[in-house]
Amino acid sequence: MNIKRAKEEIEHTVKAYLAKDALGEYAIPAIRQRPILLMGPPGIGKTQVMEQVARECGVALVAYTITHHTRQSAVGLPFIRQRNYGGKDVSVTEYTMSEIIASIYAKMEATGLAEGILFIDEINCVSETLAPTMLQFLQCKTFGNQAVPAGWVIVAAGNPPEYNKSVRDFDIVTLDRVRRMDIEPDLPVWKDYARAAHIHSAILSYLELHPQNFYQINADVDGTQFVTARGWEDLSNLLDTYEALGLQADEELIREYIQHPKIAEDFSAYLDLYYKYRDDYGVEEILAGQTKPAVFARLLQAPFDERLSLVNLILSGLNTRFTASRQADAVADSCYALLREIKKALATLPEDIPDGSAELFHQQLVDYDAETQQKRAAGLLSKDSLTTRLQVLAVLRQWEGELRRASAAGTQEAFDLLRGQFQSLADAREKAQQAASAALEAAFDFMEQAFAESQEMVVFVTELTVDPASHAFLTENGCERYFQYNKDLLLDHRKAALQQELAAEQRRHGGV
Repeated sequence: MNIKRAKEEIEHTVKAYLAKDALGEYAIPAIRQRPILLMGPPGIGKTQVMEQVARECGVALVAYTITHHTRQSAVGLPFIRQRNYGGKDVSVTEYTMSEIIASIYAKMEATGLAEGILFIDEINCVSETLAPTMLQFLQCKTFGNQAVPAGWVIVAAGNPPEYNKSVRDFDIVTLDRVRRMDIEPDLPVWKDYARAAHIHSAILSYLELHPQNFYQINADVDGTQFVTARGWEDLSNLLDTYEALGLQADEELIREYIQHPKIAEDFSAYLDLYYKYRDDYGVEEILAGQTKPAVFARLLQAPFDERLSLVNLILSGLNTRFTASRQADAVADSCYALLREIKKALATLPEDIPDGSAELFHQQLVDYDAETQQKRAAGLLSKDSLTTRLQVLAVLRQWEGELRRASAAGTQEAFDLLRGQFQSLADAREKAQQAASAALEAAFDFMEQAFAESQEMVVFVTELTVDPASHAFLTENGCERYFQYNKDLLLDHRKAALQQELAAEQRRHGGV
């Protein structure tokens, strides 16, 4: 199965294992809650899936790579305890609590979440001394003499033997006590994730042209050469930061992430062209409605991969604006909700308390900050959600400063000041929305003049449809031309034709 289907299965399993009956007992007894065993190649996204599932199910996550542990850290250390059996004192060997079990209790205490997922990675690559412990863990849900707490779902992951020489096979007794899921790389599924995770547009554009280079692990006389989904995502994060710092990523750096020489060389060359297209065509000028006439003349002679790269650059510029608009929306909505709470609290505040309004507002800020930190520690915030809450905190601190500087005499005066501050925030939201809408209209102007209803327009409209940021923006704010093209263009039919053209282009130009 692909990673998306595996995520759905794990999410459903967590909900089923944590469901309770009318008496408050788990509907499926712990002894019948089979651990999930994910088997798949390295770097396919198993850990990211666990983070997403835990966040979406609202439970805690404790993750361990078991190859980093010894038998002592997994089982605990022995110590001598005096016991009395049948009137005779004896010395008995017992064990301290396993580090892994202790981590579960520490996570429960830190987050306030009583239920969660215990994720053990590389479980079939443990040392010979630890192998029996892992078998016991899967069969009995214990480390040594310490049981995994009730309400914690066990998920383990491992690599098939063709990817790791240290792999140990599980016996039938163990396999009959787990739910095994075999995962394979799947580019279309990964692209759905990549759009939501804001993977660098050059990577998505490159993989659209060279899908065979998404995931490869090859072994020959020169050693193992590989490229994985993890490698592309980590490279994406670096490229974003390099661009912000004005730094250039070269082939040597790319090889550190894409450890397949031919693919690294090919992507490095493509990345150079991608940046060149951005500058030569003036993507920002296109989105500002100021396209240079020479651009259209150049496009008439441009090969398909160059035209497709330009479309993706335009989409990337739009996505930046859509994301900024949606972020401004989220911040304004959160601040509005908080402002309503503050209004209710101010209505009950006596007028004769010195700095009462400022102190009440400060307490609201402290509570929101504490809630943010608790959710962050529990892993319940996505990257976008965390960004929103941090921006809200920045706004609240600014409002608090204005409130204290104004030394508002009464609660109504204080609320009027805060309402004025919110209006500035609402104006900024409106400005971000208008900027994104104007850029979208300019993009359609360019696309119509440059490509009409060609395959490039199909790609453009299709990506607007499937990208989470653009889809959310269009749903909220609309765009007449988008809806018309989306209706008129037979996207499924055109997409098939596009894939055929891409395949033909690849055959003509070769490539890795």
